[in-house]
Amino acid sequence: MEILSWVNVIISALFMICYAYQAVYLAFSLLKKPKTFPVGKLHRYGVLIAARNEETVIGQLIESVKTQTYPSELVEIFVVADNCTDGTADAARAAGASVFEREDKIRVGKGYALHDLLDYICKERGENAFDGFFVFDADNILDARFIEEMNKVFDAGYEVVTSYRNSKNFGDNWLSAGYGLFFLREATQLNRPRMMLNTSACVSGTGFLFSNAIAKRNHGWKHYLLTEDFEFTVDCVLHGQKVAYCESAVIYDEQPTQFGPSFLQRARWIRGYLQVFGRYGLQMLKKMFRDRDFSCFDMIMNNIPCLVLTCLTILSNAVMLLACAFSRAADMGQGLLSMATGILFASCTLWFVGGLTCVTQRRQIRASKGKMLLGVLVFPFFIFTFALSMLAAIFGRVEWKPIRHSVTLSAKELRGMRQKDT
Repeated sequence: MEILSWVNVIISALFMICYAYQAVYLAFSLLKKPKTFPVGKLHRYGVLIAARNEETVIGQLIESVKTQTYPSELVEIFVVADNCTDGTADAARAAGASVFEREDKIRVGKGYALHDLLDYICKERGENAFDGFFVFDADNILDARFIEEMNKVFDAGYEVVTSYRNSKNFGDNWLSAGYGLFFLREATQLNRPRMMLNTSACVSGTGFLFSNAIAKRNHGWKHYLLTEDFEFTVDCVLHGQKVAYCESAVIYDEQPTQFGPSFLQRARWIRGYLQVFGRYGLQMLKKMFRDRDFSCFDMIMNNIPCLVLTCLTILSNAVMLLACAFSRAADMGQGLLSMATGILFASCTLWFVGGLTCVTQRRQIRASKGKMLLGVLVFPFFIFTFALSMLAAIFGRVEWKPIRHSVTLSAKELRGMRQKDT
């Protein structure tokens, strides 16, 4: 059991070494204000929405796009109704979007849907009809100034811009609160300092913008792995294209509230990260050392050490405890104490991170103080359940599956909630 204690100490030390640079990120996020940009040229944008059986929520997203402060004549909304069996296409048309209906049971996933939608737009509108394209999920709601704020950063010369991701349903339960803190922390403690330090932010699934020049370079959309957003980010970094972050552009999305779909979603994320590094890892390492590219280092360190070290922790502790149980070792208590100490240390770290996120972003979180506190308290458990998803991603079969959305909260209702809170 002394061996297990040393193994846990070494793994904890490696965790601290690998993520020490993020302490610098944290300091920048707390001590410096986000970059601001002046109003510039108004660009023409296409809005891309991939929707599969989203009849319930698609109308609210389209409404929030149509009620932007940005000139409506410069924004056109396109929805790809992807293998839908409900009224998504009709609901999107009724709300004012141009709809492309797609039926393909072989090429399944958001990446393929975006590719076919961009191909449709190119044929219908021409390859130079838009300066850039926004990507949203059907459950999203945009703050009224979202496109206006994103346009400022885009006009400053950034060809890829991601946004501040907030939650529509933070207070529903421990899962939705965990997701909410996870994405708010990514936005404010990772992407914000990345922008300040002139390195690359990371696209987080939805609420991002890319230029028509990148669409042409990629022949539309070419990213089909399980985490097409992270694949897109890595591809941009490898091409020397930094992803910018716009904190003043706020997007709300719905978080899962059931453990089963959440477990599968996070297993898909992890398998997707592994797919990305399996395909691009060598190129990233070469660029990191050859060009001294910090963005490549950051993208590698932000995911792979956590996956590897977490799996090593689970496997080493499980093997040692099983060995001691079968041999009836007298010092098994020492091993259990070592595990408990490691869990407590990790929990304290996560309470600090979650608590700091909640305190600094409390005006943005749509939940009562009690539910925010509960979210912080259960945040370590939310993160620990990633370990189960890691094991499923590595040893199980993982494929893309849609998550059902049902929170029908309009942009007007969200604005009312914000005014009430402030």
